[in-house]
Amino acid sequence: MLSDYEKEFLKKLISIKSVGGTAEPGAPYGKEPREALDYFLDEARKSGFTTGVINDKAGWIETGSGKLLGIVCHLDVVPEGIGWNTDPFSLSIEDGIMRGRGIVDDKGPAAASFFALRRLKDEGLLPDCRIRLILGCDEERSCSCVEEYAANCEIPDFAITPDAEFPAIFAEKGILHIKIEGSDCDRALYAKAGSAANMVPAKAVIKNDKGLNIEADGIPAHASRPELGRNAIFEAVRIVPPADIERSLLLKFLADQLPDFDPKLFTGCYEKDLSGEITCNPAILDIENGNESLIADIRYPATYPVTKIIDHISSNASKYGLKLSVTNHMEPIIKDRSDPRLAVLTEVWMENMHLYDGFREEYRKEYSEPIAIGGGTYARHIPNTIAFGLQTPWSEDQCHQANESRSINDLETDIKVLSEAIMKLGQSI
Repeated sequence: MLSDYEKEFLKKLISIKSVGGTAEPGAPYGKEPREALDYFLDEARKSGFTTGVINDKAGWIETGSGKLLGIVCHLDVVPEGIGWNTDPFSLSIEDGIMRGRGIVDDKGPAAASFFALRRLKDEGLLPDCRIRLILGCDEERSCSCVEEYAANCEIPDFAITPDAEFPAIFAEKGILHIKIEGSDCDRALYAKAGSAANMVPAKAVIKNDKGLNIEADGIPAHASRPELGRNAIFEAVRIVPPADIERSLLLKFLADQLPDFDPKLFTGCYEKDLSGEITCNPAILDIENGNESLIADIRYPATYPVTKIIDHISSNASKYGLKLSVTNHMEPIIKDRSDPRLAVLTEVWMENMHLYDGFREEYRKEYSEPIAIGGGTYARHIPNTIAFGLQTPWSEDQCHQANESRSINDLETDIKVLSEAIMKLGQSI
């Protein structure tokens, strides 16, 4: 079971509200993400690891000699949102369940990776190679942290990033963030919703000086799985009176996508490939002082041309007098499914999957092959990297949701899985 040290480490790490913020000297992503990194590195040094920081944007801990095996995690988290039954930044442990923002995405996996290295080191079981745990601080917004690492530091001979789900991941959809905006709406109209592009908005407010005052609640979820949440922007726009809709080109544009929002119709992408079909999450609505904007997160099939999506939405938006810009784009990735290291990771998963909560024997066949996902991981930004775990494919997705949780049993199994992956991959690189 988790040691007292490991529990206290997790409690301190979760307590740091490492949501990306305003840049400060020595902290380009804000004070709290840097605080989380410094705490992690300080503890690693106390445990006998070598550490380093790259231009204040990412850090690493390392042990061993020889070829380099990497584990890539992030310490920043999305905002807490609403709907929590406990303090999101105070680790709650009750009936064997840990709750706190980041316990799944991605502080828990980062800690589990550290614990695996620490235990292997203490037991003298580390493989004959160098092992480096790379820690980013801005994955939820830009991934520029590990791009900085990749541009200035040694690239691992092979790496995993435990920031997805099992089994191993061979493909990731493209991720496109767009901004649709105008500047000709009623200056008395006000609307706010959402706090992060990759999170389904949980609350929306729309009001004006003529008595309109709408507050709508949604259910937060990760933007790669918007169907697991309920979008507060849609909930609000559905009940805005037609006369008030006409006060805003953007609200009219949105209202015309309802009552049932269809990502395929909105983006013009009806294709489905090995990575799945398109998703779209209108995430951040901002209307104030005559200006209006909407930021949306789009996850598109790995083989589909992104320019078609941009052109389609831009053409439709222009009919309403709105313009579109791209605020972020991450190309899709497709790995070689015959890569022997994928086989190693899948083998480690298959040997341990029965230890995770909720396992059923029929899952051995159902979840025995590498998969494609809609989420985005550091595998896009550091060469030779594959996403591996740590959420089980049969469990409810916890990423970016209220009451984010993981059982102590599953975290202990994570440490075992990561330990075995380190030992087996260390022998094969």
